Amino acid sequence: MTMTHRTPPLPFPALWAAPVLCALAICAPQPARACTSYLVTKGASADGSTFITYAADSHTLYGDLEVLPGGVHAPGLTIPIHDWDTGKYLGRIPQAPVTYGVTGLMNEHQLAVGETTFGGRKELVDPKGIVDYGSLMRLALQRAKTAREAISVMTSLVETHGYYSEGESFSIADPDEAWILEMVGRGPGGKGALWVAVRVPDGYVSAHANMSRIRQFPLKDPKNAIYSKDVITYAREKGWFKGTDAEFSFADAYYPRGFGGMRFCDSRVWRFFMRVAPGLNLTTDWVKGVVGAKPLPMWVKPERKLSVSDVMELMRDHFEGTEFDLSTGVGAGPFGLPYRWRPLTWTYEGKKHFNERAASTQQTGFSFVTQSRSWLPGPIGGVLWFGVDDTWLTVYVPMYVGIREAPRAYAPGTGTFKQFSWDAAFWVFNAVSNLVYTRWSDMSRDVRDAQAVLEGSFITGVREADAAALQQYQKSPGLARDYLTAFSAAQADRTMTRWRALFPELLMKYLDGNVRDALGEVQHPPYPKDWYRRIVEERPGAFDVTTIPGEITED
Repeated sequence: MTMTHRTPPLPFPALWAAPVLCALAICAPQPARACTSYLVTKGASADGSTFITYAADSHTLYGDLEVLPGGVHAPGLTIPIHDWDTGKYLGRIPQAPVTYGVTGLMNEHQLAVGETTFGGRKELVDPKGIVDYGSLMRLALQRAKTAREAISVMTSLVETHGYYSEGESFSIADPDEAWILEMVGRGPGGKGALWVAVRVPDGYVSAHANMSRIRQFPLKDPKNAIYSKDVITYAREKGWFKGTDAEFSFADAYYPRGFGGMRFCDSRVWRFFMRVAPGLNLTTDWVKGVVGAKPLPMWVKPERKLSVSDVMELMRDHFEGTEFDLSTGVGAGPFGLPYRWRPLTWTYEGKKHFNERAASTQQTGFSFVTQSRSWLPGPIGGVLWFGVDDTWLTVYVPMYVGIREAPRAYAPGTGTFKQFSWDAAFWVFNAVSNLVYTRWSDMSRDVRDAQAVLEGSFITGVREADAAALQQYQKSPGLARDYLTAFSAAQADRTMTRWRALFPELLMKYLDGNVRDALGEVQHPPYPKDWYRRIVEERPGAFDVTTIPGEITED
């Protein structure tokens, strides 16, 4: 049997011919979420949806889906704020009079948010701030209907109560617009935050991955850029910027660039841009830290419009076919495993080295693709395509924002990071993935086949569910919500049934390093020829078969 690495069917094959505690401290001064987020405007999508993606990557993050109901609240109520990463109690703030229903990181009005941490200057972190970045996202979803409203909510909250976290980039999208908001604190005693928000032009896509991306921005164009009033003067006072206001760069002032941020973080942005617009032929000079290299563009126009399945595939990337390809080299082992176990950097004989950091990684807790559709009512138009574990091997299951509760397999409490359960999607997917890692080039093909069947059926099923839910909605929004809750639960159940069965199938097929053929007969495929070459070259002669005098050999 020939051992080959199978790359996925990409939406942009031309590139292949060319050469969320998500700990990645090297991209930020402090341990932080090391995540990836892509933004697709409605003019860049195949059906007029807006999309954002989010991969929450952590070796200790449990992936589940929380559903929060909306409500009307009496005056004078307050709510506690806990840091999203650590659970630390930070304080209390007033409750809003009205809050909206939230499914994961998307609300009933089809507003969606995501984030990546870039860290920035350590001295700008305010340990006495009350609102952390995770709480900001949830509060915005509970209190805002549009992306612009969300930006207003988030910036007002930190102005009033203080910002606890380090530097963050937020993706914020509604059915009509997509924005990137970047925020840093003012340091101890400096209440509020310094921030800039820019709108992604319609017809374009953007991305961020643990590195501040906003540089110059229009100063007198509130339709496309808004910012804190002293974001420039503060940098001047600190000596971090000299020049005219028009020359000011948020990223250069508040996130001094470094090799880690460029190679491990912006490399993911470069890859996304190259997959959607290979004709731009963006060089790798910037991500390699070449002196004088130009930063990556803030956004690009894709060469063709993107479907929801395209966006899912864009999250499944290991730099295949590029000079950074993780599926090649000695680190990939004999079966082309495109992952490297942590730590990300390592030292050998006194010199520091590194592994590449791709969008798809083994330590993802959960990820999603949000789909906001302006032509449908909010509870129906918003779909959170939700998956747990490794993006390459996960299945994105449609969770309508109108659902009343999360499917049991994805609900908080079904399992925990410290409690394995065959009823929990997180653990079932991790069981399959960790088995696949032992013989990637073969097993990943089986998983991808099963994944394609499910996701393909879900995309068709959503079209049918839209129509059925809309009929129910016209009778009663409550009936539509009941229908959507049952529909999302049914798709989750299908996924769990298939993935539970997949584990023993793979175990039997690849037991003890063997491979069963189509008839179920056990075969003994050799290692790849290149791997044998490495063994021989590493210890010349050590494994040579010699003939003993008088030995009887077979012809």
